[in-house]
Amino acid sequence: MSKPGKLGEGAFIQCAKCKKIHFANEFEENLRVCSSCGWHHRISAQRRIEITCDANSFEELDQDLKSGNPLDFPDYDEKRVGAEDKTGLLDSIVTGIGRIDGNRVSLAVADFSFMGGSMGSVAGEKVTRTLERGLEKKCPAIVFCATGGARMQEGLLSLMQMAKTTSAAERCNRASIPYICVFTDPTMAGVLASYASVADVILAEPKSMVGFAGLRVSKQAGVSKVPDDFQSAEFAYNHGMIDKIVERKDLKSTLSQLVQLLGGHLLEQQEGDKLTTRGAKK
Repeated sequence: MSKPGKLGEGAFIQCAKCKKIHFANEFEENLRVCSSCGWHHRISAQRRIEITCDANSFEELDQDLKSGNPLDFPDYDEKRVGAEDKTGLLDSIVTGIGRIDGNRVSLAVADFSFMGGSMGSVAGEKVTRTLERGLEKKCPAIVFCATGGARMQEGLLSLMQMAKTTSAAERCNRASIPYICVFTDPTMAGVLASYASVADVILAEPKSMVGFAGLRVSKQAGVSKVPDDFQSAEFAYNHGMIDKIVERKDLKSTLSQLVQLLGGHLLEQQEGDKLTTRGAKK
């Protein structure tokens, strides 16, 4: 316990970008965005859900899915258990059904704190189910990315998720189910090369790292000189990959507008189904 008249440990937080010191409570109230330089620090999946969905509207699903160790990869079990203890999650993505300004959405949110948000067989399955639920319940699907890419400990099984998730996105596309993806820091590698880049609308938080391979790998591949903002959300936006860069404080309102705009026909259909059901009961 801190001494009277003194601030206890954890009362201050330093910005990872500009190094400015913030009061922790003010920093959290500002959604973990630096008031000095605007750097958007990473947030947990639970916090992301709280600031995106209407209060008490989110119902978590698929929470019992858990990866095994099919390749008997050394130390994988220990690392996974450590990540579970650290985050309280069983894998890197939280999924479920929620509402944004009253409109129902199928939601998947990645948490970078769980093994770098890596996509293994469970994460791929949960993203696929999120898209399929949008198809089943006739509501828009929204995925928040925060990942370094595929999970190497699961080898080919993790790479297979690229095809599986992309196929699910295509099924939504054929059925005119809106699919929105939000790039947060970072959105990289196999995730970017699969379901993240095929959404109907792609949003991104400012200055998020976005790319397929890291700078070190790019240099090894012979890419000797790159722009200063290479592998940033701004670079991807300027080259047409991202539709809009949105500050964290504006994300919910932007998503609400998109859900109503793109999912309007679905909302009308749902209301029509309700009226039909009421008429049948009478």
